[in-house]
Amino acid sequence: MSAPASSSSARSASPRSPLLPVLALLFNAFTWGVSWWPFRHMQAQGLHPLWATALIYLLAAIGLAAWRPAALRALGRTPVLWVLVLASGSTNAAFNWGVAIGDVVRVVLLFYLMPLWALLFARWLLHEPLRPGALLRAALALAGALVILWPADGGWPLPRQPADWLGLVGGVAFALNNTMLRREAQRDAAARALAMFTGGALIGGATALAGATAGVPAPAHAGAWATLVVAMAAWFAASNLALQYGAARLRAGTTAVVMVSEVLFASASAMWLGAATLEPRTGWGGALIAAAALLAGWQEGRRGR
Repeated sequence: MSAPASSSSARSASPRSPLLPVLALLFNAFTWGVSWWPFRHMQAQGLHPLWATALIYLLAAIGLAAWRPAALRALGRTPVLWVLVLASGSTNAAFNWGVAIGDVVRVVLLFYLMPLWALLFARWLLHEPLRPGALLRAALALAGALVILWPADGGWPLPRQPADWLGLVGGVAFALNNTMLRREAQRDAAARALAMFTGGALIGGATALAGATAGVPAPAHAGAWATLVVAMAAWFAASNLALQYGAARLRAGTTAVVMVSEVLFASASAMWLGAATLEPRTGWGGALIAAAALLAGWQEGRRGR
């Protein structure tokens, strides 16, 4: 998963032609909303989601480095970009693994607790003040998580399944990823993109190797999934470019609102294909989390006027 690689959205926004940027963001949201299906398909063909993540992003990183060699040199001499490597890699490894093994809707919703974690990272790394609006968004997101996680048989509202933990960890990493992109917005966009692709390859591969003793199988039957891995690498690279195109031409608030459509794409596809069930508790919790994201977009839009 990736995030806007530029903070110049307000300066480069094009109010006369918003359709193409919005469509580009919708394409990115659609990509991540339905990505659970190819990962599950590859897993059924003998390629674990962690290995799939590593191979997909390895191909994307090689392609970008070949196209923009200067990005590789910039990544090698810029230590701070390796924080982005860690954050982006953890985001992708956790999210892709979570949606492949758990209830897709729960994982996506827990992942979208990002407003809460982003508030903390922005305060720590960007020294942003804790405004009342930001605290309200965090409270809404946290309330939504508690509703989703509250056990039907009572007890504490804590994650009880590995997929829940993966969704939460992925959301924390995604918030760090976004904060670092804002903090390092002056750096070359290709270098930042290469850092994100490299993170997916390194963290995905390292986690797969570390998990071998816990049951993560080695890749098998390459002929069954190799073509899909290549197609996914091209798809994800195009999705990243679409996100950067759209985010550079729309206000940050508009981008945040459009990206919430990922929850819709994930929920609709998962329920259609039987990979999730929308219980009332999940629906109410999801509404609170979505409200936090929409509120972020609305407040950002007001500040950008």
